[in-house]
Amino acid sequence: MPVPIPRQGEVPAAGGVPADLSARPTARRPGVPSQAGPVDATGPAPAPAATGDALNAPGMTLLVIEDHPAVPLTDPEMLDAGGRRVRIRTARNLTEAERLLTDDVHCILLDLALAVPGKEGANDELDTLRHVLRLAPRTAVLALTAQADAERGAEAVRVGAQDYLVRDELDGRVLNRAIRYAVERKRADLAHTQLTESRLHGQENARLERGLLPRPLLEGSDLRFAARYRPGRSRALLGGDFYDTVRMPDGTVHAMIGDVCGHGPDEAALGVELRIAWRALTFAGLCGDELLGTLQKVLENERANEEIFATLCLVDIAPDGRRAGLCLAGHPAPLVARTGRWPRLLPYEDGGPALGLLPRARWPRQPVELGGAWSLMMYTDGLIEGRVGQGNQRLGQEGMAELVGRQLAAGLRGEELLDATLTEARSLNGGELNDDVAVLLLDRGRP
Repeated sequence: MPVPIPRQGEVPAAGGVPADLSARPTARRPGVPSQAGPVDATGPAPAPAATGDALNAPGMTLLVIEDHPAVPLTDPEMLDAGGRRVRIRTARNLTEAERLLTDDVHCILLDLALAVPGKEGANDELDTLRHVLRLAPRTAVLALTAQADAERGAEAVRVGAQDYLVRDELDGRVLNRAIRYAVERKRADLAHTQLTESRLHGQENARLERGLLPRPLLEGSDLRFAARYRPGRSRALLGGDFYDTVRMPDGTVHAMIGDVCGHGPDEAALGVELRIAWRALTFAGLCGDELLGTLQKVLENERANEEIFATLCLVDIAPDGRRAGLCLAGHPAPLVARTGRWPRLLPYEDGGPALGLLPRARWPRQPVELGGAWSLMMYTDGLIEGRVGQGNQRLGQEGMAELVGRQLAAGLRGEELLDATLTEARSLNGGELNDDVAVLLLDRGRP
């Protein structure tokens, strides 16, 4: 909220009318009707925007910082872009200026000859300007110089002022135009700075998020890997979904996929922490209940509040590629397709709860027979919760199995299979899927 303006700091505008017109809402100007009488037709025509409402509305405020005021501040042309008179405050030094420099000041007219408090006689020519720019980084500044100091005025612009004015050449019309120009230029400069900062921030986030996406470690394995990832957040690269795949020295391949509830930056950060923790714990030899229990401790210590939970699906594939173990923590079951057979969901009846819901939960490991040649698809619920048509029907796990079966029957595999699956899911949904989507595909051909 703006600080009340000290009355002694106001300078009268033309004809003795206070510059702060809001202080006298019933004051009349020639050609403007009052509340009690007709229009005074003898005066000049008003500015187009200077209606009664415009006169009473807050206008532009100018703060003049000058020890011996000689600036023409009573010129009748001192109007802002809306036709309202410019409100003027005066300060004879920087100490007084700090008291008058409130949030509603749009422009500062600064005499460069003033000294910075505490540095009289020792300050650099532009120390005063630098001091004011630090005090008011978002306010337009006009530098006022003497005729012999025009070069210093140009230097003031290079330091940060929006423009400079020569005292001997100054009149009200020139000052009025300079104020409008300075304010608009400052607004443009601030907008450009914000846009640049936003772009740099976005680029930094993009680089960070790209670096946090997993790189599967499958060297030496005969499994083929493919994945697709699309965050639900607009213009983001990383959401609350996460996945990873690693191969152990004995040839066992571990794959995981998970989903932190929500899809904002906090959920994305927590998903990255869980993925990195899973990789470290897997390399340390943990699996099943022991691994998921440790991940739950990580979640409980890192989440923003106790309502945050995460679902996970863990699969460990034996070195021969024919057998696997499955652990589900509140997550949809993977889909497996064997050669010559229609895709089916792996068993999910014995799965455990999502991480973060029950303090002493268990997550049984279920053995799975894969066979010689197969495709295993792991996914998050963002894929299956898309709508089918205009009603409330969801794609669901069975619908996804049907969809993938048609794509496999058409001969699609690997990257093409994932692209076609996501494309058809979006088409059935009538547009982009709303939630984060992660899909991981492991293929093994017949040995």
